[in-house]
Amino acid sequence: MLELRPGCECCDKDLPPDSTEALICSFECTFCADCAANVLGGACPNCGGELLARPRRAADKLVRHPASTQRVFNPACRDKISRTP
Repeated sequence: MLELRPGCECCDKDLPPDSTEALICSFECTFCADCAANVLGGACPNCGGELLARPRRAADKLVRHPASTQRVFNPACRDKISRTP
């Protein structure tokens, strides 16, 4: 089951479970649409995988299977990308 992480790993923007701006890689690294497009070029800085729209869980299912509350924030992702040749 997807964790539905609560924020962008790059800029720490809130990404609630129903957000249409959340993108993930196959490892569930989570980024906002702005960082994915304008900073990361559509690729995960952690694994190099493709970033795709994160599925949204139906509100009634969130009661039984809540989204994660653990934030992953790594502002160095911007530096990692800017140093890539």
